[in-house]
Amino acid sequence: MSAVAVEFQEREDYLQEYTLKSWLLTTDHKRIGLLYMATITLFFFIGGATATVMRLELMTPQGDVLYSPDAYNRLFTMHGVVMIFFFLVPSIPAVLGNFLIPIMIGARDLAFPILNLLSWYILMIGGAIALWILIFGGIDTGWTFYTPFSTMFSNTMVVPAAAAVFITGFSSILTGLNFIVTIHTMRAPGMTWFRLPLFVWAIYATSLIQVLATPVVAIAIALVAVERVLRVGVFDPALGGDPILFQHLFWFYSHPVVYIMVLPGMGVVAEIVPCFSRRPIFGYRFIAFSSIAIAVLGFLVWGHHMFVSGQSMYAGMIFSMLSYLIAIPSAIKVFNWTATLYKGSVRLDTPMLYALGFIGLFTLGGLTGLMLASLAIDVHVHDTYFVVAHFHYIMVGGAVMAYLGGIHFWWPKMSGRMYNELLGKLSALIVFIGFNLTFFPQFVLGYLGMPRRYYEYPPEFQVLNVMSTAGASILAVGYVLPLVYLLLSLRNPPDAGPNPWRATGLEWQTTSPPPVHNFDEPPVVMEDPYAYSPEAAEALDDNGTGDGGSTLRR
Repeated sequence: MSAVAVEFQEREDYLQEYTLKSWLLTTDHKRIGLLYMATITLFFFIGGATATVMRLELMTPQGDVLYSPDAYNRLFTMHGVVMIFFFLVPSIPAVLGNFLIPIMIGARDLAFPILNLLSWYILMIGGAIALWILIFGGIDTGWTFYTPFSTMFSNTMVVPAAAAVFITGFSSILTGLNFIVTIHTMRAPGMTWFRLPLFVWAIYATSLIQVLATPVVAIAIALVAVERVLRVGVFDPALGGDPILFQHLFWFYSHPVVYIMVLPGMGVVAEIVPCFSRRPIFGYRFIAFSSIAIAVLGFLVWGHHMFVSGQSMYAGMIFSMLSYLIAIPSAIKVFNWTATLYKGSVRLDTPMLYALGFIGLFTLGGLTGLMLASLAIDVHVHDTYFVVAHFHYIMVGGAVMAYLGGIHFWWPKMSGRMYNELLGKLSALIVFIGFNLTFFPQFVLGYLGMPRRYYEYPPEFQVLNVMSTAGASILAVGYVLPLVYLLLSLRNPPDAGPNPWRATGLEWQTTSPPPVHNFDEPPVVMEDPYAYSPEAAEALDDNGTGDGGSTLRR
């Protein structure tokens, strides 16, 4: 072995030590994924704490928890900023994508390991600024930063908030670029495009959106800051600007960003459903192409957020029709998952419960989205709690359920340890019940006319608000429970084995957790994905360490 090779190996051995410095300087994609997991878990509970205070405020019609409407405005703004930009956007791509994509395609690492680490540091810088804003005054514009309020009237920390979002956008862009290059150039021999796991297809489509859409919102937010500081007329009508222009720029990004949050979750469900139904995925190519279709069509529907903002009736009709069109690839996925379950040997383990919860909640969120795509209905329920409920059925009921399902599915691979299955099933049930009790009453509230972003409301809405707050308390228990039993599982000796779920895919053909460079020998792929069959299942021993229909051949 040459001196250079020896030095490189010594460096890798050092960086695998369990020291703080080794973690902060690591270029191992698996460790970076775990760093992202720790970071976004912190932001998730910060965002959840702000939501808890809001629900306590809304238990009564009077404003008796927060001292002013302005304080409530700052609270829901920080809830939105933290949960969207620092949890939902990076959750599945940055955590599960970082950990799994190279292993799933048989690569040693991502294409740009140092850039991958830099992406995490950029997220940390943006997050630190956001937390500083939260502690020292907050921001009251709403997470959408709508002008002219954000440029003319708000006296809060708009410029630092714009800086936080602008900086964080680079983390998303660099992560997406890294995934695209890796998937194109580093697949194992035999890993053709139509042998890719559907999770990889979903991350690839998501990465396209990240690279193409994120610069638009970064520029829009930067222009808000420039206008506030230099008084350049871009959005401020008093300076000759156009506030509607900001909405076009913002929603051109922010509707595709919905799919940055949801598409990876669809990929997670596409891995879990065939594994726990013991059947090959139904319509593999349709699901793969539907991910690309969602990524493309997602750029064409931003105007359905602006039906009451002054755009022409004809533009509204076009955006309405396009919004109905984008439901087709999402429906393809739901129908194909359902067909995969049909006559399958379904096992209701914890990941499967979360996946089924995702399918149900996302379907309801999607159907209410079609209602909002109708001009007549949207005018009636615009800026009401109907929109809040729809948004959370997609984001929380969809993205968070899938994230938790993915964490439970791949936790044995990440840690080498199994968690308490009874507590896992209990947490999935609590989350599902708590979520529906929290947000379904808000559909009724919105239809009856309760506007969002008000901290006082007419007394006739109190019963439904109390139900929503009670559901939020149940939901909080469901979210804390996995944190407890997953961390407790780390105290146990490794017991998962390479393949506890008897799953196909390259990630299940290496040790748990995987070695530094993922595989002791370069893998060669000989079969299509999802080669599940009764014979393959019987080939496994009780610990799930057999071949099990492996797509890996030495």
